Amino acid sequence: MSQGNYEVNDFDHDANGDLGHPHDGHDHLEEREQLEEHDQLAGAGWSVWTTGQRQARQQRGNRYSRLSVEHPAKMLPAIAQHAIATYTRPGEVVLDPMCGIGTTLVEAVHLGREAVGIELEPKWASIARLNLETATVHAAPGQGTVHTGEGSEVATGLADTRLAGRVRLVLTSPPYGSMTHGQVRSRRDGARAVEKYAHVYARDRDEKVANLAYQRPHQLADSLTRILGACRPLLAPGGVVVVTTRPYRKDGHLIDFPGQVAEAGRRAGLVQIDRCAALLCAVRDGEVVSRTSFFQLIETRRLRKAGIPVHVIQHEDALVFTNPTTDQEAQAA
Repeated sequence: MSQGNYEVNDFDHDANGDLGHPHDGHDHLEEREQLEEHDQLAGAGWSVWTTGQRQARQQRGNRYSRLSVEHPAKMLPAIAQHAIATYTRPGEVVLDPMCGIGTTLVEAVHLGREAVGIELEPKWASIARLNLETATVHAAPGQGTVHTGEGSEVATGLADTRLAGRVRLVLTSPPYGSMTHGQVRSRRDGARAVEKYAHVYARDRDEKVANLAYQRPHQLADSLTRILGACRPLLAPGGVVVVTTRPYRKDGHLIDFPGQVAEAGRRAGLVQIDRCAALLCAVRDGEVVSRTSFFQLIETRRLRKAGIPVHVIQHEDALVFTNPTTDQEAQAA
C-alpha cells in the first residue's frame, strides 16, 4: 500500500491546482487562519493512521462487555480513538448515528467527550449502554447516551433538542452486508467442526427493512445520504464527519463503497476534506504484520484459485468531511 494514494486533499486550490494566493491585510490573516484550521481538520497531514499496532481483542481489553463479541462488524477502538483525539477537544460532543455496541461512544467518554449514539437494533443498543456503564466503572471522565431507532429519524428528532449545533464530530462505520467474517469456533471450543457465529445482523423483518446491511448498493447509498443529512443540523459550524469503510464484493463484483460514501456525503451537503487509511495491520521494523481472520484467508485463497486477483484488506478508508459554512457552500457551488 502506497501512502501516495492517500495524500491530504486541500479544498482551497484554484482552478490550476495551485494553492490560492492570500490577500493583503485582514483577508490575509483570515485566510491563513482558515488554512491552519483546515490542516488541523486534516489530521495534521497524517494520511495513514497506525491504528492496528495491537490486536482488536487487546485494544478492547476489559473495557467492553463480553457480549460485545456478538456484533458482526465492530469498529476498531484505535480508529475511534485517533479520530476523536484528532478532531475534537475534551468536553465536545461526539455522535455516532449507527453506533452498534458503542465503540465510538466508549472511546469518546474515556477521552473526556460527551457521546451520543443511535442504534437501530435494540440488542446492540442495550450492549452499547452496558459498555458505557462499564466505562463509568472504569472512571471515564465523559458521559454518554444511546437512543434506539433508525438513524435519520432519531437524528431529526434530536435537532429539536439542546444537541442542535453542538456536535463537533460525527464518527460512524456503516454496515455494508448482512454477513461478515464474524467469529470462529473450532473443535478446541467443543464444536464438531469449524463453525462461524456472530456474523449476521438482525433477521427481524421490520429491522431488516431499515438495516443498511440488507439493502442493495443504491439503496444503501440513499439511506446513508439521509442519515448524514439528518446529522447536519446537529453539527457545529465547521464540525467534522468521519466515515470508515472499505470496498466489498457482492455476487462476485467489487463494490466501491468508499466512493459511494463520498458521493453520499456530497449529496448530504458536506464537503470532503480528506481520505485517509486507518490500518488494521501492524507495522513493525518497516514490515507489515497482517491481522487476518480465518475466513478472510479462506475466501481470499478460494477466489485467487478461481483466477480472481483479490487481496486481503489491511486498512479501512477513513473519509473526512466538514460541515461547511454558508461562504464555503457558495464557493463549492
